[in-house]
Amino acid sequence: MADKPKIRELLNESACAHSPAKKSACNAPTPGATTGGCAFEGAQITLFPYADAAHLVHGPLTCLGASWETRATKTSWRGRDLTQMGFTTATTNNDVIFGGEGKLAKAIDYIVARYAPRAVFVYATCVTALIGDDLDAVCKEAATRHGLPVVPVHAPGFVGSKNLGSRLGGEAVLRHLIGTLEPAETTPFDINLIGEYNVTGDMWQYSPLLEELGIRVLATLSGDGRVARIRTAHRAKLNVLVCAKSLVSLTRKLEERYGIPSISVSFYGRRDTSSGLRAIAGALGDAELTARTEALIEREEADLERRLAPYRELFRGKKAVLNTGGNKAWSIAAALQDLGIEVVATAVGKSTEADREKAREYLGPNRVLMTKPGQEQARIIDETGAHLLLAGGRSLYTALKKGIAFADVNQEKKKSYGGYRGLLNLAEDLKHALETPVFRNVARRAPWET
Repeated sequence: MADKPKIRELLNESACAHSPAKKSACNAPTPGATTGGCAFEGAQITLFPYADAAHLVHGPLTCLGASWETRATKTSWRGRDLTQMGFTTATTNNDVIFGGEGKLAKAIDYIVARYAPRAVFVYATCVTALIGDDLDAVCKEAATRHGLPVVPVHAPGFVGSKNLGSRLGGEAVLRHLIGTLEPAETTPFDINLIGEYNVTGDMWQYSPLLEELGIRVLATLSGDGRVARIRTAHRAKLNVLVCAKSLVSLTRKLEERYGIPSISVSFYGRRDTSSGLRAIAGALGDAELTARTEALIEREEADLERRLAPYRELFRGKKAVLNTGGNKAWSIAAALQDLGIEVVATAVGKSTEADREKAREYLGPNRVLMTKPGQEQARIIDETGAHLLLAGGRSLYTALKKGIAFADVNQEKKKSYGGYRGLLNLAEDLKHALETPVFRNVARRAPWET
């Protein structure tokens, strides 16, 4: 097998229902696609939560700006959190002319000697991919030299979007880590969580429920993950794809190679959290587990409804515009609907075809799917009389101009909105946003301007 992944194969994904129906490959690169995040960034987002691994950027120093402390990916790792360290080979003009492989080998040696990581991920960038540095050879020699995985990640920014970069990150893990270590023990209810990055601790909202049911998370890609555990992922009984459809290629290949079936779930909102737990129990195929799951869901939903009661009247009749990306276009919309808030529009510019289909399903036929939200959201707020804008920080100024409440639900958010408890966090944040006078007052004209 060739070491480098084939981009065309990843784009034309047989497990995606939309690929065969389109003339071009699913999510094929288009001009301007990397402005919302390039493939290099997508690969790092996918792999970065491995806090026991060093993440080395083989490229110019400026590429490091997108490669450490990127998101609040929580970890329980007790050792040194290497995601807080920025490692780069700082490629220069001389390296472009004479090659940067020697510098890369020395950088790996330095990191292993000083920081003792459990693995080293080495990321290609546009410059080092164009000059032809042989990452595979350097990483293979370093792995032999040090006796630990040194993983080449072939996701230079120019190959495509952030979504494609996520697939390339998963491909690197599949080729170089999964199946290289046997677990100390296995259970009938071992699962892998794929596409869960534990941003602001989302995974910790529902993993205790899985543990209570007797379901063990064998490995994750990659929230709160460990290198040793992802190496044993081939022994899981089920792969659970959590929202991130970009990694559907990985789950398909795990089924083809190791016979591990997969399901896709979401843990945002009451309905989807309950559906996700049911789907996992059903896929594992144990009657007692299914009964325990139903009892747990009944208990958690009753407790959640009791605690949400004080918010219901405040949210009655409220309308929201949602401007975020990927699976959040529909998963957060589902959570808002569970709170009784009507979602009148959602942004799908960075979403896959599967995500767009889910957004249509959740929002219904008369709702708006924004492909250019920066141009559309202000007009839609006016036309629909929306009360809330949920987006990333750059959209705050739209809310200020329109005098409506704003909540940051993008990767910079500070609280988890996952699972049953996360829905309570979302309700509390939206309550504060709706009740604060700031958004109403800041949009008012000064007396001398009227």
